[in-house]
Amino acid sequence: MKLLLNIKKENDDLGKLVTNLVNRPSILTFLKYCTSIILFIGCFNIEAQNPNTKYTVGEITVAGNTTFNEQTIITYSGLSKGKEIYIPGEQISNAIKKLWGSKLFNNIEIYVTNIEGNVANLEIRLSDLPQLNDLKINGIKRSKQEDIIKENNLNKGVKVTENLITTTKNFLTKKYKKEGFYNTKIHINTVEVKDSLKTSRVNMVLNIDKGAKVKIKDITFFGNEVLEDKKLRASMKSTKKKNFLRVWKRSKFIDSAYQADLGHVIDTYKKNGYRDARILSDSLIVNDDKTISLAINVTEGEQYKFGEINFIGNSVYSDEYLKRLLRINKGDTYNSILLQERIADNSKPDAFDITNQYQNNGYLFSSVNSVEVNVENHVIDTEIRISEGKPAYFNSVSVVGNEKTNDHVIYREIRTRPGELYSKANVVRTVRELGQLGFFDAQELSPNFLNPNPVEGTIDMEYSVKETGSSQIELQGGYGGGGFIGTLGLSFNNFSIKDIFKKDAYKPIPMGDGQKLALRLQASQFYQTYSFSFSEPWLGGKKPVQFSASLSHTKQFGQDFTDYTVDKSRSFNITGITFGLAKRLSVPDDFFTLSQSIGYQRYDLNNYNTGLFEFGDGYSNNLAYTIGISRNNTSVDPIYPTGGSSYSASAKVTLPYSLLNNVDYEALKNERDENDVIRHDTNSNPDEVLAANERIAEIDQERYKWLEFYKVKFKAEWYTQIMKDLVLKPSTEFGFLGAYNNDRGVIPFERFFVGGDGLGNYSLDGRENVQLRGYPNNSLSGVDGGTIYNKFSLELRYPITLKASAKIFVLGFAEAGASYDNFKDYNPFDLYRSAGAGLRIFMPAFGLLGIDFGYGFDARPGTNSPNGWETHFIIGQQF
Repeated sequence: MKLLLNIKKENDDLGKLVTNLVNRPSILTFLKYCTSIILFIGCFNIEAQNPNTKYTVGEITVAGNTTFNEQTIITYSGLSKGKEIYIPGEQISNAIKKLWGSKLFNNIEIYVTNIEGNVANLEIRLSDLPQLNDLKINGIKRSKQEDIIKENNLNKGVKVTENLITTTKNFLTKKYKKEGFYNTKIHINTVEVKDSLKTSRVNMVLNIDKGAKVKIKDITFFGNEVLEDKKLRASMKSTKKKNFLRVWKRSKFIDSAYQADLGHVIDTYKKNGYRDARILSDSLIVNDDKTISLAINVTEGEQYKFGEINFIGNSVYSDEYLKRLLRINKGDTYNSILLQERIADNSKPDAFDITNQYQNNGYLFSSVNSVEVNVENHVIDTEIRISEGKPAYFNSVSVVGNEKTNDHVIYREIRTRPGELYSKANVVRTVRELGQLGFFDAQELSPNFLNPNPVEGTIDMEYSVKETGSSQIELQGGYGGGGFIGTLGLSFNNFSIKDIFKKDAYKPIPMGDGQKLALRLQASQFYQTYSFSFSEPWLGGKKPVQFSASLSHTKQFGQDFTDYTVDKSRSFNITGITFGLAKRLSVPDDFFTLSQSIGYQRYDLNNYNTGLFEFGDGYSNNLAYTIGISRNNTSVDPIYPTGGSSYSASAKVTLPYSLLNNVDYEALKNERDENDVIRHDTNSNPDEVLAANERIAEIDQERYKWLEFYKVKFKAEWYTQIMKDLVLKPSTEFGFLGAYNNDRGVIPFERFFVGGDGLGNYSLDGRENVQLRGYPNNSLSGVDGGTIYNKFSLELRYPITLKASAKIFVLGFAEAGASYDNFKDYNPFDLYRSAGAGLRIFMPAFGLLGIDFGYGFDARPGTNSPNGWETHFIIGQQF
């Protein structure tokens, strides 16, 4: 056998075969077609050998550009000195395959360098695959590049193979097509880098040209006669044609969404009784203006009706009861989608369906399926086959993931107990209650079913929680009113007061018992305010009875507004204390809470004249009892509810002192009116005016010695998920402040001030600030506030992220409201209107932050033109 380098001269056919195989890009292809032919290229002739003759391997050497140890390569190849092999033979082929399979080398070749007798010396010649030295990505934002590197394993040092380049191109092309960039082009270039270590390295440049998202110019249906194009296009949730009026759904083409929408088109037919409807074909047409058109060919078939509906296998519930749950009758238009929802609505965990009826009453292992048993004259008879199984009981119930929150705080909210009958409704309610605590990431709450045993009828329940920051800090400083204003607020929402004297519990504060403790200090050269509040949600630890207490003190000094000097000999002090109890009710259902509180406020004036009073020295007392009832069944996340509602009604009342103190308030009112006439009469002399002012101050001191009033409020909010995460929130609220005795009059405290951001800014008189964006703060009420108000609001919310570290969502709003001095002026349709948009950011450490841009459509009091744009900042306000 002559030298194989000259094999073409000896045998043209064999030479062509070898030449073709060598030119193939993959060594694996070469091995596939030629596992027994090995090229031995030397510098001398080798006489022909019998292919059945064994050779003993002599010396093995390694050549080529590699950083690996020679012995390591030889060992990995499986060849060794003294080993008997056939030349050509399977051992040589396997050695090449093995080295190639390591994905460390390229250009792998094995040569026979010398044969003496039956001893053959071999040379393994190969090169290391190049390592990635540097990567540059063009065409996308820097913030997105890290994801590209991670998803495609393009880290420094990775071996750069043709497969890596090809898979990276394919991955990115598919990725961006799914996002609507249908014309994405990916280019990858590599440049060899020389270094002193002789390591094969390359720099890679990854050019990404996503192009513009392809817009859909038109969507046309063919073959449809019963349902119009408009209705079929409306059923496509994510694939929409160009329309400048549509805001929420854009006209970008995304193939994955389009494929899903084709299924929605068929679902629309099924909802209308056309169970045989099919998509025959669909085409994508590229238009000259770089848009696309979609042509969808359908066949509708005939409309079907429901025939007999029979229940098979049910023993727990009667046929009549199950038919009431199903709410589908013979003769109704056949709707397989509705039928499935009435059997098991997977989109709503608490849906009113047959499966949940079984699940909520212990039958965890039950199954309910519908089967079409007869179709005749387009009437379908259906059997609903039920396998009830054994009732399931909770064997064990556990919680994992809580490191700070004590177990008893979680377990007291759990509605599923060991030994109790399984109830899906109780599992769903438990997840909701744990999310409402505010100590855990509501998006990460997970009920895990462990060790289901249909034979024994048992299930282990595990609730997985992920704790999030529940304490907040408020630290503000600013310059206003001629001086510096500083605020320090601390709110600990998972406090443990029993550990307050335990040194080891401060990490950084005692936590874990679900109590709330808040401290707030605010001071400037003109005023100081201090407040403290504490609440225990389970007083006594056995029942959900919340105890709360708060204490506050405010000191306002006299101020000269011309030069911003302070006179501390003049002061207005307010000290208040409140105790409250709130109990969760069991009827009408346990979403109701009854709350009660009693509060006392003391107003002391020391040579301090204010518009609230006609006297500058004196005091006033406010002892009031508040009772309220509320119902809150909003969904899991308290920051971003997606369903449910919240209602509250309250009444705040004082004792009817005018009935008990034998004071003739009618006479006092008349006397005050007479003195008011004297002091405003230009003919009165100064002594008469001074005497009138002094008498009015004495009368007002008598009137306001103990404040007398009643105050009722109502508020309602609803949350509706109109598509995946888009939530509609309508709300309404109303308030009224009244007096028992008209001669005594409505007090100048506790009034409603409408307009602005609604934040509880500094005030002396217990006023309530009602948010109405698009207008300045308190601009829609008189100087003394209103005694009646109502407000209506509509918000549309969409989340950017709902992660535990930060929950961010945008919103659009439209609202209207007003305040009134009395019922004579009350008109619920005479309102100030506004609309706008905003952003909310909730971070556990800082609470809620936000900004709103609102446009007031109406002229506020004292002006003649629409108020226009207002910017509002939201800090720490719950919603």
